[in-house]
Amino acid sequence: METGMRAPDFTLEDKDGKKVSLSDFSGRPVVLYFYPKDNTPGCTRQACAFASAYEEFKGLDAAVIGISRDSVSSHQRFAEKYSLPFILLSDPERQAIEAYGVWQEKKNYGKVTMGVVRTTFIIDEQGNIEKIMEKVKPDTNPAEVLEYLRSRA
Repeated sequence: METGMRAPDFTLEDKDGKKVSLSDFSGRPVVLYFYPKDNTPGCTRQACAFASAYEEFKGLDAAVIGISRDSVSSHQRFAEKYSLPFILLSDPERQAIEAYGVWQEKKNYGKVTMGVVRTTFIIDEQGNIEKIMEKVKPDTNPAEVLEYLRSRA
């Protein structure tokens, strides 16, 4: 993936089983963040940080979408437990995860596995990738995204 490319469209189920496509958000910026797993420490901190800043994202007319391989029911529990106001999409088949190139080799305690590398994409109003933030830190990623969105306004 590179900036300036057309963002790959996808259709996945949200926490309520409703189908959501990237193209549904045409005409507004989209913050698309990929994360490894619901209810893990880093992913929970990142989701809660996005939730805390959600009103600011809304004020900038930006949609926030989180994607992981977790099931619809896992997303539902995760969203309820932490009062997450934004969209969580379930991608168990890795449709979007692979299209965006975030399914990669990871090293954990010397062991090499495949998994989702925490990455955030900012997609412009025309559906193009405007910015890619790789290997983001869960605690600071939402603030960095907001700072970027404010600078482009």
